Amino acid sequence: MDQQGCAGELMGMNKWYVWFFVMFLCFRAEAQDILLDKSSRISFFSEAPLENISAATAKAVAALNVKTNEIAFKVPVKSFEFNKRLMQQHFNENYMETDRFPYATFGGRVVEDVDWTADGRHQVTAEGNLDIHGVKKFYSTKATIVIKGGVIQTHAKFDVKLADHAIRIPRVVMKNIAEVVSVDVSATYRIP
Repeated sequence: MDQQGCAGELMGMNKWYVWFFVMFLCFRAEAQDILLDKSSRISFFSEAPLENISAATAKAVAALNVKTNEIAFKVPVKSFEFNKRLMQQHFNENYMETDRFPYATFGGRVVEDVDWTADGRHQVTAEGNLDIHGVKKFYSTKATIVIKGGVIQTHAKFDVKLADHAIRIPRVVMKNIAEVVSVDVSATYRIP
């Protein structure tokens, strides 16, 4: 595909992401209550006997509804980058089956009440459904929210058990890959 074709495809994908999140969170809210971050960072780390596995992406799209405390994330799974190309290939083809399951999503809410307009640091609980590899599972995790000068920074870290999302590890490498990965999620929103 030529450079213009790729740029057009990416623009179309970005519009789709925005539409998806606005429609998801606007069910009972007005648009000014929805904040978006189109370059949220998600990384994961897995300690394994043979070799540690880590990858990251800054191509996740996140939405925050400051009126209802609803949150949502969507990440193209193929956007995760690894240090080793072969590891990335195995991740996409053998474990995550990204041709069948191209996105991972989370939809939920911040449990505690937060004044999104007041500067401060908040320790909160985020809960909702994480859909990875076509399997949804409910998660509840501690998160940190820092609000300063109209900028909202959010961060959460939690563990994901591969078996909970039907991600199979081939027997040949089972002893070399951890069954649980640590996921780190960060997003930054700006109040208009």
